[in-house]
Parts: sequence; C-alpha cells; structure tokens
Amino acid sequence: MPIIREGELDIISHSAEQTARLGARLGKLLRPGDVVCLAGDMGAGKTVFSAGVGRGWGATHALTSPTYTLVHEHRRDDGAKLYHLDCYRLQNADEADSIGIDDILDSGSVMLIEWAERIAEILPDEKLWIELRVIESTRRNLMLDGTGTRYETLVKEFRAQTFGVK
Repeated sequence: MPIIREGELDIISHSAEQTARLGARLGKLLRPGDVVCLAGDMGAGKTVFSAGVGRGWGATHALTSPTYTLVHEHRRDDGAKLYHLDCYRLQNADEADSIGIDDILDSGSVMLIEWAERIAEILPDEKLWIELRVIESTRRNLMLDGTGTRYETLVKEFRAQTFGVK
C-alpha cells in the first residue's frame, strides 16, 4: 500500500469480491456532491467496484452497468441520490450534454462515472480519480488520486478504514 503523495493510494485487489468490498468501503465515506471517476480498460473492474460503492453508500437497488441508458439514478432510504454514469458510448465530452451532465453536477448528489476519461475535460478540477488496471485474470490494480482538500481527505479516510493506517 505505497503512498505516492498525499491524496494518492495504490492498491492490489486479488478478486472481484475484494474489488467490490473496496468499493463498499469507499461508498460508506461518500457525501453529497462527491465526484468519483473510474477509468481503465474494458474488464478492469469498474462496474464491480461501482456495485460495491452503491452497496456501501446504501442504494436501495443494486448498481448495474448503465452502458445502454448511460445514466442510472439511485436513491437511499433518506432520499439522497447517487448518479451512476457510463460514458463508454460517448465519443467526446460534448456528447455529455445529451445526458444532462451539468444538471447532475449541479444537483449536489454523489456522481460515480465509469469511463470518465472520455469526458475528463468537462469534469470538476476537484474529484476522486480511480484508475483500474488488469494485472492478471483475478488481480486488479486500483490507483486512487484525490485532487482537492475534500478528496485528499477522502483518500486518507479510505486508507484508514481499509488498512487501519492514518
């Protein structure tokens, strides 16, 4: 668990179940307005991680891939919302207007974006960026990079909760 710089964390997951558990731990820490960006190749574990985030956040329905509808809105029992976006089918950031990206960003809800690299130039400067990479058939590398005070703190809280290290 090397710490590259404040706000960064490098993790190896050894199974899909562990990737989902890591997502659940992060989901418990998310607050309204948080923007979490997932990037990486096809099959790297973005949707598995997202499903864990939804479970940890407390979504009333399981998060599944929004590839065909592009945006899924999830709720918690307290009425809070989480928007799960999949930008795989977008050719460029301009096409994000078609899914109401500005309204979602302005809503103050949690945003979880798969294939975020496709719309990176229109995302807020402050965000949590998670790069997922395939190492082997069951092993994944997750590199968390929090930009801005809120997200540096989020990575620190996640590290403490996951590894017991402050």
